[in-house]
Amino acid sequence: MKSHIILKSRAALIGTFAGAALLVALPVSAQGFKWWQSDNFRRGLGLSQEQSTRIEEIFQHTVPVLRKQKDALDKAEADFNQMIEASDDAQVMSQVTVVEAARSELNKSRTMMLLRMRRVLTPDQRVRFVQLQQETRNRGRSDGDHKR
Repeated sequence: MKSHIILKSRAALIGTFAGAALLVALPVSAQGFKWWQSDNFRRGLGLSQEQSTRIEEIFQHTVPVLRKQKDALDKAEADFNQMIEASDDAQVMSQVTVVEAARSELNKSRTMMLLRMRRVLTPDQRVRFVQLQQETRNRGRSDGDHKR
């Protein structure tokens, strides 16, 4: 039972980080929420200044790589979109391979960034992070329900 909870927490944490990582390829002004700098998350996790700084360093170190890989993916997708109408199946499939390889590299880099960030947290902080993220998500959903 306990191992099931731990596995579920790990999966949720990775999913949460993955969602946050989608923001990484955006310009700094559009990145949005950096949870490790949020007062709510820092307090809720008992995140030290050193931990917050280490996570920010991981993020800043990885951003240029992610941006470069995102640009490569965007170009590969644009090339694919042009090929669809004018190219034969073999050429299109060849470009699909290029697109998926670019997507894979971007996802691997994101995953490694998230793994490095996760390692900065203690096991208790990882569990609490999942709880805080879920609470934040639930609050967002209930706020959205009121706006309809």
